[in-house]
Amino acid sequence: MKQQMLFEDKYRILGTKNTEYDGIFVTAVKTTGIFCRPSCRARIPKAENVTFYDTAQEALENGFRPCKICKPMQMIGNTPAYIEGIIAELQKYPHEKISDSDLKRKGHEPHTIRRWFKKNYGVTFHQFQRMVRINYAFTHIKKGESVTFSAFESGYDSLSGFNESYRSIFGDSASKSKHRMVVNTLRFSSPIGSLIACASETGICFLGFVGQEKLEENVAAIQKELAAVMIPGLNPHLNQVRKEVGEYFKGSRTRFSVPLHMIGTDFRKQVWNELLNIPYGKTCSYSEQAVAMNHGKAVRAVASANAMNKISIIIPCHRVIGSRGELSGYAGGLPKKQWLLDLEKGNLR
Repeated sequence: MKQQMLFEDKYRILGTKNTEYDGIFVTAVKTTGIFCRPSCRARIPKAENVTFYDTAQEALENGFRPCKICKPMQMIGNTPAYIEGIIAELQKYPHEKISDSDLKRKGHEPHTIRRWFKKNYGVTFHQFQRMVRINYAFTHIKKGESVTFSAFESGYDSLSGFNESYRSIFGDSASKSKHRMVVNTLRFSSPIGSLIACASETGICFLGFVGQEKLEENVAAIQKELAAVMIPGLNPHLNQVRKEVGEYFKGSRTRFSVPLHMIGTDFRKQVWNELLNIPYGKTCSYSEQAVAMNHGKAVRAVASANAMNKISIIIPCHRVIGSRGELSGYAGGLPKKQWLLDLEKGNLR
């Protein structure tokens, strides 16, 4: 049973700058002819002048123009093309350094670049570059190359400088930590919010919405469980998940093939594997899921394991609802859960 937000519920969100509802609906203002995201910082219009639409396309079809402040036609969390180009260059040539003068020569303002990386990755642009170089060096070391070769191959001018950078990330010397695991991270956009993905050599171990509940706790738990270091870097699983999730949102993919690295107890893995059996566009209750697993009396344990799912969308915990059809429990927020269910059911129709 679909749970619709009331006009009053949507109106109360305006002005709070809450990004949780961006992509869930848009606000159209009759007096200005403009529509905005719910989180737009523009002045709150009077209720009698407001119309809400589920999509930006509906607002356009009714004659409204997109706001120039919040840009509701852009993908949420979309990485600017020039940033995409810089990241692609770093990944292709991780041993090279891009200085402020290099950025200016390319027509980019260094301050803007630094601010974007700090906001979206939590590190400065130069720290991001250092992480990419260290990841490149770590890959060589794991393959059996010497520390000295790996240091100079990754663009460091001195062994002492490399060791200092390496220790700042791994907490130990290269010779002592070469058996540690690296988990690479990637942030990318979607119609309903930015996503962050994490991948080991085995597969995707985390996929979630930026700003969702317990995001930092989940990432920290992965680091602890795998004794891993999380740094940006090349990883084929990240490229694949970005492509497949994009296809999912466009409606052209109903099953995922990207490898997964589930981290949890045997029982939780059993619960998550059962989630993978729920067909695209269908839903089931927690009790039905428990029965399918031959754990009919363990409904609460199954529900708890669902809540611990760290790989959203791909392991479709959003397809599990209450016994009466009500929505419950989703780390990304119930509006996003409803949006995903509507997307799948709409594509089936």
